[in-house]
Amino acid sequence: MSSNSEQTELQNGSPEPEPAVPPTDPDPQLPDPTDPDLQPPEAERSSEVQPVDAEASSSAPEEGIVNESNGADSRAVQSNIDAEGNRSFTMRELLNELKSGDATDNDGKEVYTPHSQPSSEQQIEQNSAAMELINSVTGLDEEGRSRQRILTFAARRYATALERNPEDYDALYNWALVLQESADNVNPDSSSPTKDALLEEACRKYEEATRLCPTLNDAYYNWAIAISDRAKMRGRTKEAEELWKQATKNYEKAVQLNWNSPQALNNWGLALQELSAIVPAREKQKIVRTAISKFRAAIQLQFDFHRAIYNLGTVLYGLAEDISRSGGSMNGKEVSPDELYSQSAIYIAAAHALKPNYSVYTSALKLVRSMLPLPYLKVGYLTAPPVGNPVAPHSDWKRTEFVLNHEVLQQINGVEQRHFLPSLSPKSRDEISRSSIRIEVPNIISVSACADLTLPPGAGLCIDTIRGPIFLVAESWESMDGWLDAIRLVYTIFARGKSDVLAGIITA
Repeated sequence: MSSNSEQTELQNGSPEPEPAVPPTDPDPQLPDPTDPDLQPPEAERSSEVQPVDAEASSSAPEEGIVNESNGADSRAVQSNIDAEGNRSFTMRELLNELKSGDATDNDGKEVYTPHSQPSSEQQIEQNSAAMELINSVTGLDEEGRSRQRILTFAARRYATALERNPEDYDALYNWALVLQESADNVNPDSSSPTKDALLEEACRKYEEATRLCPTLNDAYYNWAIAISDRAKMRGRTKEAEELWKQATKNYEKAVQLNWNSPQALNNWGLALQELSAIVPAREKQKIVRTAISKFRAAIQLQFDFHRAIYNLGTVLYGLAEDISRSGGSMNGKEVSPDELYSQSAIYIAAAHALKPNYSVYTSALKLVRSMLPLPYLKVGYLTAPPVGNPVAPHSDWKRTEFVLNHEVLQQINGVEQRHFLPSLSPKSRDEISRSSIRIEVPNIISVSACADLTLPPGAGLCIDTIRGPIFLVAESWESMDGWLDAIRLVYTIFARGKSDVLAGIITA
């Protein structure tokens, strides 16, 4: 489907670093709708980014990754204690500790570290240069000035720690956080140093901290954010390209050290999406498809991660635009632009259903809703066994059409049935369900890929329900990923109590 003059290219979402989530299984089960932990957090931050101009030609928008975070916890990382008893802080913890009295009780006192040793003149000069940057930040308003005073005290504290022990990687890491937070506090109308200078100094501290402690995954994560912020300031230049490449490498390292981080995977995908807008055309699609895999991995770790869901929709939309513009021929293994547009619409609709008050999701949905196979969310082909005989011989399995909406995954026997199914009476639907596979969304327990040798060749998937497992085979592994995501998202929306929102999208 080619875009027309009324269409607006979608903008990618925020790389806002969020608090790390509790560990989950690599292939977690779908959430229990009665679980009170499923209720959305009260103060979850929004992703207020607007669609960019329709004339933008890349899958990533003209505007860079928008970092909407503000306040003390904008560098949200894990608080942990390593094997040596050293503890890294989030900015919120750091500021709360300082506000609680350390700023007055410890001011002027020496900070002792486990392995004190004399610092070199070079270290002192570096500390002085960093302190000059910190001291010149004034803040945007009274609240910002108050926060900056606390950050300045924190910087002095870590400078003192490093003068006593230049290898104190905790002090280096926390000082980098202070510099990074101060960069967000720069008043652009004052004579303060540029944000870039503060971020560059933060990157130096992260680099040194990770040299001293190569397993400090939080440092790699926040270092990548700082590099991304520097890249955004440089537009689509060669320098920006190199910075985005550095950011992706640091996100990769953070994920290697902590695989259970949907936030890092999401940010990694966003950095790749931005990189794809700068690199030569011959490299673009490979990078875009890698970004798709990162967003999908983030969603598999956290099914209701609406930012990753939305970002996956935008990158699929951009890929569809690129293929449509290039006019390249499609072979049998490639996904057509129309299918990519439809996939994009599924993720954007799901993000809107989970967060219906987000204006950016609402705007994007208006653009892509017509690309859905209404009145369904997804329509496609799966190979299925005869009803009631999941271990039937392979010759008895048939490739048939399935439809998915907010209530059910239903096997369709004939085009006419698909069109009339929504208007059928409950009795008629029951009669159809006895002759075809019908899976009610509330009855689903889990959905997963399946490599059972008893299945026909292809990409198998297993839908475990309260009535037992149902096995189906998708036409390709890429198609299977789409079905897995769609079914999981529909169930997650149901578990969140938002099925009525999804119903309004596809049936209105």
